Amino acid sequence: MTTQDRMSRRMPTSEHTIGPFFPRSLFGAGDSDLTIVAPDASPTRRGEPILLRGRVTREGGVPCLNMILEAWQADADGRFDHPLDPARHMADPDFLGWGRAWTDEEGEFAFRTVMPGGYDDPVGRRAPHVNIAAMGAGLMRRVLTTVYFPDHAADHAADPVLALVPAARRARLVARPEGMADGLRVFRFDIRLRGTAEEETPFFDA
Repeated sequence: MTTQDRMSRRMPTSEHTIGPFFPRSLFGAGDSDLTIVAPDASPTRRGEPILLRGRVTREGGVPCLNMILEAWQADADGRFDHPLDPARHMADPDFLGWGRAWTDEEGEFAFRTVMPGGYDDPVGRRAPHVNIAAMGAGLMRRVLTTVYFPDHAADHAADPVLALVPAARRARLVARPEGMADGLRVFRFDIRLRGTAEEETPFFDA
């Protein structure tokens, strides 16, 4: 039997979605709440608590189930509890500044946090923002994006990271006000993993 004969008799394998896949046991109580440093801790009293929620979709608006999102940000005064922040000693001790959420069947996710403060960075003045990383089935590596807020639109022009994004696409990185929930202001930030230039969320290299 020739090689060509053997090749012609091979049956195609079934299609499989590329992982990774994450079990629900990966998450704990309070993981999506950046305002607490432990599940049994009281939330920070500094700054304005807000809800940041959105929907993750792929091309065609199809919702992405079981996507993992990680968020991190400065506290209400623009400080990080991190060795690289020279003002670390003044950072809010009751604000964790990091959280993890996952998407449901509709692709929805939500974080409880505080409105971040701006800060000076070696590359320039950063407008208040929240960094988000997304990972999950179908992605070969995590993708990174940044959420800005309409409250601080006057600071956006000077932000060196936002300046890297074509002007026509910058609005995709600004969260939209969405009323109130549980006494907190709500902001919506939807993430489109793939689509046209107008639809797709701008992502940054790590």
